[in-house]
Amino acid sequence: MRAVRTQHRVAIALAGALIAAGAVALFMLLRQPPPSTLERIRASGLLVVATRIAPTTYFAGADGPDGFTHALVEAFAQELGVRVRFEFPPTLDALLDDVAGARVHMAAAGLGVTDARRRRMRFSQPFADVEEQLVYRRGTSRPKQIDDVGPGELHVVAGSSQEELLQQLRANGHPNLSWTPHADTDTQSLLAAVDRGELRLTLADANSVDLNRRIYRHVAVAFALADSKPIAWAFPRSGDDSLRRAADCFLRSAQRGDLLQRLQARYFGHTGRLNFVDSRDFWRDVRDRLPALRSLFERAAEITGIDWRLLAAIGYQESHWRSDAVSPTGVRGIMMLTQATAQQMDIDDRDDPEQSIIGGARYLRVVEEKIPERIAEPNRLWLTLAGYNIGFGHLEDARVLTERGGANPDLWMEVKQRLPMLARKPHYETVKHGFARGQEPVDYVDNIRNYYDMLVWFTGTADEATRAYLFAESN
Repeated sequence: MRAVRTQHRVAIALAGALIAAGAVALFMLLRQPPPSTLERIRASGLLVVATRIAPTTYFAGADGPDGFTHALVEAFAQELGVRVRFEFPPTLDALLDDVAGARVHMAAAGLGVTDARRRRMRFSQPFADVEEQLVYRRGTSRPKQIDDVGPGELHVVAGSSQEELLQQLRANGHPNLSWTPHADTDTQSLLAAVDRGELRLTLADANSVDLNRRIYRHVAVAFALADSKPIAWAFPRSGDDSLRRAADCFLRSAQRGDLLQRLQARYFGHTGRLNFVDSRDFWRDVRDRLPALRSLFERAAEITGIDWRLLAAIGYQESHWRSDAVSPTGVRGIMMLTQATAQQMDIDDRDDPEQSIIGGARYLRVVEEKIPERIAEPNRLWLTLAGYNIGFGHLEDARVLTERGGANPDLWMEVKQRLPMLARKPHYETVKHGFARGQEPVDYVDNIRNYYDMLVWFTGTADEATRAYLFAESN
C-alpha cells in the first residue's frame, strides 16, 4: 500500500510539473511578438510591389519585363531571398491608396516625396533626384515663367507630385495659377497629348521627358519649374518598419557601391541625345526603308543569334538603311563595312544589302568574342558596339586608361568617359594603338541604344494609332 501511495504522489507531481511547464510555455508563446512584415515576407517568399507601366519604371523590353524600377526592385528582392510580384493599379491615386491601405508591401513607381504623401505613408531614403519641367509643343508660343501659364492651359495627373508642386506655387506668390487634374491617365499620355496638339502644357520629370521625346518629338521643355525632387519607395504607415529599414539598408549599399550608378547609366545614360530632326527622320525611315530590309535583318538574326532590332539599329546608325551609302574613307553599304572586314567575312559585294547585313552581324560576333568572358550584359554589348565602331585595339587602349585611373574597365559607364582621351596627345602617346577619335564610339553606342529602344517599343507595345500618327507626322 505504501508503494502504491508513493507512486500516486509521484504521478500527481509529474502531472503538476507538466501542467506548470505547459502553462509557462503558453505564457511565453503569448508574450512572443508576432512576426514582423519582413519576417512574413521571407517566410512566404513573396514581395508584393505596386508600380506603374512607364518608360522610367517598368515596361516590356526585348527579353521580358525591364526598366529602372524593375531592375532595382528585383535586386532588392534577391537580397531578401524572395521573388517579386508586381501589381499595376489603374491610376496613381489607386496606387497610393493601395500603399496607404497596406494592400501591397511597398510601391516603387518613381514616386516623388511630398508633404501630403508623407502624411499617408512612409518613404525610404531617396535614391534619386529629378527635375520637374514645364512642357509645351514645339512650334507654339513658349512660356518663359510660371505666370505665363493661362487658364485651362496646364494639365497634370491628379494626385501627382506635380500637382502638389503647383499647389505650393499657388500658395506662395502665384494665386492665379490654375491647372486641370486628370485622374485616369498618366504622364506619358499627357506628353502624347501635348505632342499631338490636343493639350497646351503639362508638367513632367526630366527623365520622362527625355525618354518620351524619342517618340513624341514635338515635345519641348519651356523651363524647369523647381529644384529637383527626391524619388523614393513608399511603404504603409504602421508601427512595423522592418521592410522599410531593410530597404534603406539595401539602398545605402547600392549608393555606396555602383549599383545605382550602373542602373542610372543603363536606363537614362543615353537619353536626351536625339533631337527633333533625328527622331523625325528615324520614324520616316522606319516607314519607308525598313520594310524592305526587315527580312534581311531577321535572316541575319537567325544566323548569329543577335536580335534583329539591334542589327537594324546598327544599320541605321551606320547608313540610315541606305545600301548605296559610302563614306570618304571608303566604307560602304548598309553596315558600312571596310574592304578588310568584308574580305574577313567573305563578303563579295558590300553594296548588296543581304551580304552587308549578314557580314556586319557576323563581324559583330567576332568583336564580341574578343571581349573578356567575365564581362556580363549589358556592358558586354555596349563594349562590343564600341569595338565594332572604333576597333578592338582602341577599345582596349581606353580600357587601359580606365584601369590606370582607378576605375573599372569592365563597365561601359567608366570606359565611355576615357574613350575621348584617345584624341589627346598626353594620353594616346601612352597606349599601344595611339590616336583615335574617341568621342565617336561614345556617340555611336548612345545612338544605337536609342534606336534599339525605339524599335523594341515600336515592334512590341506601340498601338496601331500611335504608329499611324508617327508615320503621318514623319513627312
